[in-house]
This record gives sequence, C-alpha cells and structure tokens, in this order.
Amino acid sequence: MMRVFLWFIISLIPSVALANVYTLPENGSRLIGEIQMHTVVKGDFFQTIAKQYNIGILELMETNPGVDPFLPDVGTKLVIPTQMLLPDVPRTGIVINLPELRLYYFPKNGKQVHVFPVGIGRIGRETPEMVTKIKSRIPNPSWTPPASIRKDHLEERGEVLPRIVPAGPDNPLGKYAMQLSYGDGSYLIHGTNKDFGIGMRVSSGCIRLNPDDIEWLFHQAKYGDSVRIINQTVKTSSEPDGEQIIEVHSALSKSELDASREKVVSLTAGIVKFISQESVDSFKANDALLAQDGLPINISL
Repeated sequence: MMRVFLWFIISLIPSVALANVYTLPENGSRLIGEIQMHTVVKGDFFQTIAKQYNIGILELMETNPGVDPFLPDVGTKLVIPTQMLLPDVPRTGIVINLPELRLYYFPKNGKQVHVFPVGIGRIGRETPEMVTKIKSRIPNPSWTPPASIRKDHLEERGEVLPRIVPAGPDNPLGKYAMQLSYGDGSYLIHGTNKDFGIGMRVSSGCIRLNPDDIEWLFHQAKYGDSVRIINQTVKTSSEPDGEQIIEVHSALSKSELDASREKVVSLTAGIVKFISQESVDSFKANDALLAQDGLPINISL
C-alpha cells in the first residue's frame, strides 16, 4: 500500500532537475560542497524537496531519520546532504557509488565534478560493480526487455510486455541511453519516462537518471569514456588542515529479510587503520559508524 501511495504522490510532481556542480578540491582534499538546511513549508514532502535540490529521496531520508517523508511537520529543519567526500577512485569519467545512489561525472578539464542522484538495481537484480567504458550512445532508444523481465512483469502486474518497446513516451528508457561494455552489453545508463525511482533501488540493474540529468550527461560523455561502478559504504579522508573525516552510508541489502535488519558496516583494513590513528576520536568514529547518516563527520580529537 505504501509503494502505491508513493507512486501516486510522485506522479503528480513535475520533472525538474538542477545539476549539482562542485569545484574539485586541491592539495589532497576530498571534501566537496556545503551542507544546506531546508525548512519545511506547507505542501512539502521528501520527494518534492529531493527534486528541489536534485538529490535522492533515500539519501534525504538517511540524513533525516525519524522525519515522516510523506507528512513532515511544517517548520521542521531538514539537513540537505550536499556536502560529501569524493570516492576513493581516480577522478575520471563516470563514477557511480552504489550505497550513495550517486553518480559523479568528472569532465576532462579536471576542475569540476557534477553529482547526480541515480536509481539502481533492486534486490534480486542488483547493479554489479564494474570497471568498464561507454560502448555506444543511443538517442531515442527502443527497449527490448529480456525474457526474465517480461516474466516478472507478467507475474507482478498481470501485464504482458511487448518484445520491443519503441522510442516514445511509453519507453521506460526515456530519451537517452548509454550502453556499457560490461558483460553482454545489457547494462545501460539511461533516463526515464516516469517521475519515479531516482535515488531509489527500483531498476532491473541499469542506472536511471532524471530526464534533464541524462540529457546533459549524454551530450558530455563520449564513446570510450571510463565508467566505474563501486560499492564504498565508508569513505574517509585525512584533510590538509588536519581534520579526519568519515562518511558512512547504509550497506545495500541483499535480500528482503536483510532489508528489515539493522545494518552493520563491514570495515576494511584501510578503514580500521584510519580510525585507529592517534588523531582520531574513537567515540566519534563509533557514533558515525552506527548512525550511517551519509554525512561527512569530523572525527578528529
């Protein structure tokens, strides 16, 4: 019932997307952006607010736990997660960090990074980690749903999907798609014909963007550009000014049962070494690992 209500509410919202563009930090820093605050007014709910700031609805929920996403109280001050640590990968091409549900695009000028919310694969049809490249760029794509998706659609909705969905308003890929070289080429970065699923786990494994975002990205990214899809739940940085910063996101659920359980963050040797530094407050680090609010936290002593 909750999913139906969410779908109905979202369908009433016009599609508006504003790019979040950040200047790349220098001198070894990985921190970009600034935290913003939003005061709830009458008529606000999380999806409208997420669209206003072009962030994902799940990340807005993550940073504001305990607030009703459908009926937030008027006057409530919400944290807008527009400050973040860059993922610990080369700053080239397209980088998608699955737990963040964010896409980072690094233009070749090396001066900026563009950050967009994305939809990724749902439980059972997870988007895989990969290091790949753009194989083709397809304006006005048609969609050929595989047999497995046609079968699921029939079982879940009682509707028969056609073998080929032509370009147009009924095409779920939207107006632009970029095919990735990974595997058999079935993974795409694409738009959508519905105002639903951005910043959520709803796709069959592809990466979904707002229509305005994919249109912009489509005309920037080129054939052969690198695409890296990663799974970094914890990001850390020893900043030039001496601050030790950690950013923790909830791990992706692997099953419906797992989704209902409290998430425990797995720590790599590198993260353990980072939080074991003498300059790190272990209590602050533990609080950040438990909160998993997706915000960069200074855990220096």
